[in-house]
Amino acid sequence: MLVTLSGLPGSGTSTVARLVAAELGLDHLDGGTVFRTVAAEQGVSLAVYAAMAEHDERIDRALDDRLTDRARVGGVVLESRLSGWLATRAEISALRVWIACDEVERARRVGGRDGHDVDAALLHNQERETSERARYLQYYNIDLTDLSIYEQVLNSTAISAEDLVKAIVRAAKSVA
Repeated sequence: MLVTLSGLPGSGTSTVARLVAAELGLDHLDGGTVFRTVAAEQGVSLAVYAAMAEHDERIDRALDDRLTDRARVGGVVLESRLSGWLATRAEISALRVWIACDEVERARRVGGRDGHDVDAALLHNQERETSERARYLQYYNIDLTDLSIYEQVLNSTAISAEDLVKAIVRAAKSVA
């Protein structure tokens, strides 16, 4: 079984992915963690590595190839901005889920997690999303606002992580 979970920063994908993986007895692989790990291995900060990725598509492609290879094995909740698209393009059967959330709520969550005020987190999120959206359009011709590939589009703004998990697990069990 493969479940892909995607969403913008602060939407709750990490929390929900961990819980879904535990509930379904699957591994959990987070693309953001892989990206951070590779940045650390390269001896640069996440911000510097992301800036490097804006000019070197090999960085994103290597990460996405690693995630796609793991998706082919199955038995995983794959969490990344592009995981649903990666599965779709590789023709891998999956339950593809997008978690949406109001941008101010996302900024509140990110700010709380990273120790920034909401305004700083909002600006950081917007800059990051602009960079990623441009890269994904340029490198893959993928528009992150196109949600047509997802079987589930859920909104975490006012719905608890537990309720999101229940909906995803129910859907995953129905397609298994």
